[in-house]
Amino acid sequence: MTQEVNPKIKAEFDKAVKQANNLPTQPPEVLLEMYGLYKQAMLGNVTGKKPGRLNLKTRYKYEAWASRKGMTQEMAMQAYIDLIHNLENP
Repeated sequence: MTQEVNPKIKAEFDKAVKQANNLPTQPPEVLLEMYGLYKQAMLGNVTGKKPGRLNLKTRYKYEAWASRKGMTQEMAMQAYIDLIHNLENP
């Protein structure tokens, strides 16, 4: 990670990542939201070239991450925690 993150939020984020593995199957748009938030939380802003139109899965994942551009890693972690909590307790 490139930014200092509140240790409490980091611990909650790590717990949410583990909880995400036990969620029931989610629709693709939710999985992409989870992916984008996770990547932003772990790595910060998106890097690399946008994949071509023929590689749809990779392109959608890239776009999900890119849509979080400018969000701090701590904000992304909190958003991920909130998303997982909402999916567990609809």
